[in-house]
Amino acid sequence: MKIEKKVIARLEKCYALAKLKKGGQDCLLAAAEKNAPCYLFDGTGRLLETVWETDGGVMTMEQVPGTDGIFLSTRRFFSPNDSGAAQIVIVEKKDGAWKRRVLCNLPFVHRFGILFQGGFHYLIACTLKSAHAFKNDWTCPGRVWIAPLPEDLSHYDEEHPLTLAPLLSGLFKNHGFCKVSEGDCTYALIGTENGIYKISPPKNPGGEWIHECLTPDPASDMLHLDFDGDGERELLVFTPFHGNRLLIYKKQDGVYKQIYEHPKELPFLHAIWGFSLQGKAVAAVGNREGDRELLLFYYDREKGYTTTIIDSGAGPANIMHFKRDGKDFLLAANRETDETAIYTLEP
Repeated sequence: MKIEKKVIARLEKCYALAKLKKGGQDCLLAAAEKNAPCYLFDGTGRLLETVWETDGGVMTMEQVPGTDGIFLSTRRFFSPNDSGAAQIVIVEKKDGAWKRRVLCNLPFVHRFGILFQGGFHYLIACTLKSAHAFKNDWTCPGRVWIAPLPEDLSHYDEEHPLTLAPLLSGLFKNHGFCKVSEGDCTYALIGTENGIYKISPPKNPGGEWIHECLTPDPASDMLHLDFDGDGERELLVFTPFHGNRLLIYKKQDGVYKQIYEHPKELPFLHAIWGFSLQGKAVAAVGNREGDRELLLFYYDREKGYTTTIIDSGAGPANIMHFKRDGKDFLLAANRETDETAIYTLEP
């Protein structure tokens, strides 16, 4: 495989990535973990605009379905030890300027996603923990929060926030989040010290959310993909929290069992994205310490589970796949080197 890297921006502690459809154009977003900017790029990596300059703390961004360039973003989650003032905000361009206003105040909110079921959209948000008394205090577990997502968000602000309800509580180090499409609906996987949970929205507003624990083993992040092509999704798991082990679980006799562990330790595993490349399920994974590698992980019928090194030394916090003109690309937030980069993947 031919791999070409292009650094498109220097962004201090770059962290969150997202796709954004605006004005009929497929765009890319990159935002910082600390008090640094959020940038909007076109699909080639050309900088279009600075969405904001400061007041970052961005862990997650996602476009509001059916809108032209409106997206949700976390704000003021600066670290696990500095996120008590975290919020989810609505971001849109009005009268020639980008504006942010509060959708909801949600201390320690780390990940969120917009799920779809039965023609309706739902917001699911995950708090890493609930409180702390000192640095690295993990004694107060986090929660999963839910709400129907209104079609019109224009009425929400600091004085009129969206109300969320708790769905799951008692989740320690509630860090991992993966949104999975299946048929005409989506579900979420949540990775915690308590295990991995699958959460599906109701078929009708006001209906019951469905949740189950797929495995009680600790997980920092995970994917749900059919790597070996047998029609059953495997779990690719980082463990423990911000850990150094990459595992594969396969469902056997109705139970997920570990069948593989990557032979090399990968300190501070963090970046993760699953996609299809040349008809094969692959995962882009990256770690932030040690060799700071970005890898393609996939299943080979002759070699078994294997990897291809895309980059080393960069230290990606997050990674995202996108396509342009039929070609495959990865957008990386290389946090440890303050670079936002695009990798071209060619056969």
